[in-house]
Amino acid sequence: MHAAIPSPVPAPSTRDLRDARADRLFKIILTATVVFVMLALAGAALSMLWGGRDALASQGLSFFTSSDWNPVENRYGALAPIVGTIVTALIAMIVAVPVSFGIAFFLTEVAPRWLRGPVGTAIELLAGIPSIIYGMWGLFVFVPVMTTHITPWLNDTLGGIPGLGALFRGPPLGIGTLTAGFVLAIMVIPFISAVMREVFLTVPTRLKESAYALGSTKWEVSWDIVLPYTRSAVIGGIFLGLGRALGETMAVAFVIGNSVRLTPSLLEPGTTIAALIANDFGEATETYRSALLLLGFVLFIVTFIVLALARLMLMRLARREGT
Repeated sequence: MHAAIPSPVPAPSTRDLRDARADRLFKIILTATVVFVMLALAGAALSMLWGGRDALASQGLSFFTSSDWNPVENRYGALAPIVGTIVTALIAMIVAVPVSFGIAFFLTEVAPRWLRGPVGTAIELLAGIPSIIYGMWGLFVFVPVMTTHITPWLNDTLGGIPGLGALFRGPPLGIGTLTAGFVLAIMVIPFISAVMREVFLTVPTRLKESAYALGSTKWEVSWDIVLPYTRSAVIGGIFLGLGRALGETMAVAFVIGNSVRLTPSLLEPGTTIAALIANDFGEATETYRSALLLLGFVLFIVTFIVLALARLMLMRLARREGT
């Protein structure tokens, strides 16, 4: 028997070579975009840290632990704006997350079909309103409501509770940390509710219909079927809203009072990192400007930590669901 003669391997055609070159070029372009973003982020963070070197050299680590902010005497302690940033963002999330969940579930399960489109579009359009508009609305509309109704009620009802009362005792100014938190909540509700609405729509109809057929209520379907199915995406949307709340500037600057004094009361004026930078950067010089740049670096780190924790939580949830 004669051995089979192997057939010659066909040479690659001109089109195959062209496709291979295009694929390599596409891969290089995508890699370059990722590298560019990473370099831009690192450059922004390092430039702010370099700009704040004078303040860091003069204040040391007390810059992060002290609440004494006195530019006249060149004393800078960032604790008050750091606490204000975190507290206002937490207030916003406490208010915004339940409201966003209610809006999303209403639009996907309760509202009639003819109403879902217009309401959903209106909520998404709210996300495009400039933050300065929210700040002006908060100053001229919401602050008088806080002064006349909400602040006196909080003082009378919650202000006398031992321990907790210190948070809700204060003058009826209307402006303060609590007001800023409410305005931030109104700003981030469109973002979180839009994400929740889209992920709720991905839940298979058969799952929900099976639950309804077994006698489940709408609340049981939402809590036991919809939320577990979309948990990872919902948490991601919440942390995206939190990231926006941490970095918001103009809306907060209008209603928080811009006081660098650290106080336990939510009803007294305070400040955040972004609001303090926006208000003082134009007139700051030398060490004061260095302190503001270092504050910007602190805000970058705080936001990065929050988003990194969100990513870690999502990875753990994905791993648990996979097992």
